[in-house]
Amino acid sequence: MEKREDWKSILPYLPVVMRPPSLFWPSQVVEALRELGCGRVDSGRLLFIFITELRNSLSLSPEPLAPSTAHGYALFFDELISREECRKWFDEVLPALGDLLLRLPSLLEAHYEDADMVIDGVGATVRTGLRMLDSQEAGAVFLTQELIAALLACSFLCLFPVHDRYEKQLQPVNFDELFASLYDDYSQKQENKIWCIIHYFERISSDMPKGVVSFERKVFPWEDDSFHISYPNANFWSTSVIPLCRFEVHSSGLIEDHSSEAVEVDFANEYLGGGALRRGCVQ
Repeated sequence: MEKREDWKSILPYLPVVMRPPSLFWPSQVVEALRELGCGRVDSGRLLFIFITELRNSLSLSPEPLAPSTAHGYALFFDELISREECRKWFDEVLPALGDLLLRLPSLLEAHYEDADMVIDGVGATVRTGLRMLDSQEAGAVFLTQELIAALLACSFLCLFPVHDRYEKQLQPVNFDELFASLYDDYSQKQENKIWCIIHYFERISSDMPKGVVSFERKVFPWEDDSFHISYPNANFWSTSVIPLCRFEVHSSGLIEDHSSEAVEVDFANEYLGGGALRRGCVQ
């Protein structure tokens, strides 16, 4: 596994440790995750202390979380959630997430064992493992729902390292900004976003889905050919002399309110997902 290029490309962005030939959690992390079933974490305040201890065990402390993260976890789990829901979360859901995270190294190893597909009749191999795709690089990734759940649990506990992400212009995926924003600038929509995530963890902790999710990136080729639409060069629009057809601009209303020939323009965030893990709600 350590020789796989796809694995090498994603390893710096994962919280687990590689000691050939296998993956593992540091012993302090294993012990802490196992203790989640003992009931010592039963509030938002203690949850953040637990997160801090986990991050210290993974040497992530030099990478500070958003300043109000602790207040955000405390606000949601100690004030916004009912006492009954809080008890269920800390007695049942959080220990289940700890067990799931203990399986993350084996889930990743199993993922890469089955990461390549051979196309029948062609003999070509298609890589489907979790990896970094460079700009203008097409590819597909197949992930089990259990592995996705484990990776999201890492986000909830803010376990992903971030220092290398900025160099690659990658979105942060830890949930610190999500909870910090709840405290800094409370809104109902921000609370509801967290409720969606909490409900997701409740469902997968009681009944883990067994399906597979695929992600695929398709790109236009750089060079012109008669079979594909090519990627436009940087001066394509500025040098074009083709006149625009007649059109009308409506700055209000919804696309459903207009005729069937209407086209909606969305100026999306430059990053996939936009600001959904902060204050945004669109993507």
